[in-house]
Amino acid sequence: MFFFYMPNAILIAAAVIPAIALLAMVYRRDRLDKEPPQLLLSLVLQGIFATTIAKLLERAGMALVNVIAAPNTLLNSVLLYFGVVAFAEEGAKYFLLRRRTWGIPDFNCLFDGVVYATFVSLGFALWENIGYVFMYGLGTALVRAITAVPGHACFGVFMGCWYSQGFAWYRRGNDAYSKVCRVIAVALPALLHGAYDFLASMVGAISAWYFVGFVALLFLVTFRVVGKLSRADHYI
Repeated sequence: MFFFYMPNAILIAAAVIPAIALLAMVYRRDRLDKEPPQLLLSLVLQGIFATTIAKLLERAGMALVNVIAAPNTLLNSVLLYFGVVAFAEEGAKYFLLRRRTWGIPDFNCLFDGVVYATFVSLGFALWENIGYVFMYGLGTALVRAITAVPGHACFGVFMGCWYSQGFAWYRRGNDAYSKVCRVIAVALPALLHGAYDFLASMVGAISAWYFVGFVALLFLVTFRVVGKLSRADHYI
């Protein structure tokens, strides 16, 4: 019986550990007024729920894209990855992020938005990863551990950066600037997400190098942004 459950336990661990490691890293970077564990857990759960919303939006969007552009064409791929998948997933994350955290008393520092958005994004990635790993095995777990899971974390960092700015402007009474920041909080992660998926879908050795270069640059910039935002954190 023990050996029957072992492969499943290994698959779950392979799917979950990368997300937990990244959550811990972001949490450590929160220097001022650490967020309560129950709030962070609720954000992970919001991210898991976002996968359901995104899936429903993607199904409807894919049907529409196939009407507009023939399958397996460049236009179809651009519309699918940039217009449907990216905005469905990042939009679902943002909707639940804002619904859970906008105006709560704990949202009192600029870096808090980064923590919140990253936890939602990694909840999304964690649940998505479990599904992929059970379908395709440990090889997929390894690939996604170094690409897709950190990728979602990166999208979350950029979402959280602009989300925090939007909330800060809102607190200052400037709703116009706040709305601009909130639009960027969805649009920028969606653009990065779309580019990630589009490059990952391309076939060929040269295309693979484009993807590797994009991922490496995305990770490098994100780590620098996280460090800078953490050092410059202040109360709002």
